Amino acid sequence: MAADPPIANEVVPSDDTIAYFSMEVALQPDIPTYSGGLGVLAGDMLRSAADQHVPMVGISLVYRRGYFRQRLGPDGTQTEQDVSWELTRHLEELPERVQVQLQGRPVHIRAWRYRVRGIDGYCVAVLLLDTDLEDNAAADRQLTDHLYGGDARTRLSQEAVLGIGGVRLLRALGYRHIRRFHMNEGHASLLTLELAHEAAQQAGAASVSAEFLAQIKPLCVFTTHTPVAAGHDQFALALVNEVLTDYGAQLPQHIGPCCLDGTLNMTYLALANSHFINGVAKRHGEVSRHMFAQYRIDSITNGVHAGTWIAPAIREMLDRNTPDWPLDNASLRAAMNLNSHELWGAHQSAKLALLQAVAERSGRHFSPDTFTIGFARRATPYKRAHLLFWNLERLLAMHRPEQRFQIIYGGKAHPEDQGGKDLIRQIFRYQEQLKGRIEVVYLEEYDMALAQRLTAGVDLWLNTPLAPMEASGTSGMKAALNAVPSLSILDGWWIEGCIEGVTGWSFGGSKATAESDDDFAADGDSLYRKLDTVILPMFYRNREAYIAVMRQALAINGSFFNTERMLDQYLLKAYYE
Repeated sequence: MAADPPIANEVVPSDDTIAYFSMEVALQPDIPTYSGGLGVLAGDMLRSAADQHVPMVGISLVYRRGYFRQRLGPDGTQTEQDVSWELTRHLEELPERVQVQLQGRPVHIRAWRYRVRGIDGYCVAVLLLDTDLEDNAAADRQLTDHLYGGDARTRLSQEAVLGIGGVRLLRALGYRHIRRFHMNEGHASLLTLELAHEAAQQAGAASVSAEFLAQIKPLCVFTTHTPVAAGHDQFALALVNEVLTDYGAQLPQHIGPCCLDGTLNMTYLALANSHFINGVAKRHGEVSRHMFAQYRIDSITNGVHAGTWIAPAIREMLDRNTPDWPLDNASLRAAMNLNSHELWGAHQSAKLALLQAVAERSGRHFSPDTFTIGFARRATPYKRAHLLFWNLERLLAMHRPEQRFQIIYGGKAHPEDQGGKDLIRQIFRYQEQLKGRIEVVYLEEYDMALAQRLTAGVDLWLNTPLAPMEASGTSGMKAALNAVPSLSILDGWWIEGCIEGVTGWSFGGSKATAESDDDFAADGDSLYRKLDTVILPMFYRNREAYIAVMRQALAINGSFFNTERMLDQYLLKAYYE
């Protein structure tokens, strides 16, 4: 594909460039290079960088077959299908080639460029690395086929392509003096090996020493996103030595301090070689400091990109009342002055758009006049999607003619997460048991497009994690930007965002990482009581009070929990400190 002509305001390599590495990135709904929150956060970060003219370049993998397309059987059994998409419709192939050595053979890498355009046309490049080249062995050509696919060998090879290959590709493109290398989770931490190797080469040293590791530490920033063990990749040293053959005998000197019991921990590799480390909410920062007590860990609470997630009807309303909001998200606090009739009308438009999508995807027709609860996130046990159905008898008793409600679910389980898949089947069983009494639907293929409709169109956003395992959570932030309040366990961002009865509501509060039946029941009881005695009566019998909570969710939480504010904090604390 021929290169596009230069674009005005396009970012070019400079000494101020921030290189942002992420295993996944959500660029637009029909580019399947993301699985969920981590990728959406990365995409929103890059969109805000473009809006704010921050010289940033993103690095990820191209994933020719995507994460997967979710299909749900009649009983809720999830199956996965490859995604088919045309790279050349969205991306520009760059001519530069680099290689890494894996398992003793060269693996050639190219990049496809996507341009993230900001509000005024300023562009941030995202480089999606690809190994599907004729010069590569058949197995190596498939390394960039699937996000989070394959066995440990494949995952480690992918992370080498991202971290080591990503640095080499940047150098080939002229990015010689990058200000910071930001690792969005530990998947990219092999970039620290490449930087140390570069430093040794430039000094003419025969091997990497502690001196060179110290040199590269000021260049590196690391964001950890989860306290869940599955989010911290670990690889057996025997496999590491077999796969990472690029550095020869020097490899043990790179990774020795990050190995324990014959295992390389990618999170520790990033922690040991970064000058700034952060969790993604204040509470998550505290949890991370307990987990990694020998490191100094700050916190920068996540946000979402307002321009991407605000629904068209809400956007039109804000454009009339607060026209500066796209480039000054803090001005959304002026939503406190929104007229109730106007706000409710905009919300109902977003709700109708959602219910139309529900009908198109499921054939189910939900009422726009019925209180609608939304729950959509990755299907995995600690997020407890089934808590709402804790006691069906009580749930049905709460669903009275004067306060009816309907429930919309969505979310994918990782192909290997049998607990998550079981949860989806459970929701389907509850849906069948409640048929004809409470409307429940589980929408398949929860993606960026459905998330835009769902977080804007429900009347209440529900979040039920087992604390303290929700590092941040951003779906409720998207809801707030659309004047949809949350009902959530006090965990992750909601500890900061919840002003009880003002921006939304909290419930429960079990604090153990190993949940008992009593904890589950206590949280279920608390959830029911808050719905039955506070939220549903307010919605149906004091609509003006409910609209006030909606208004405050947008004005207070929407004006703060956005990537404009988040990026400003990274600039101040991590990039230009």
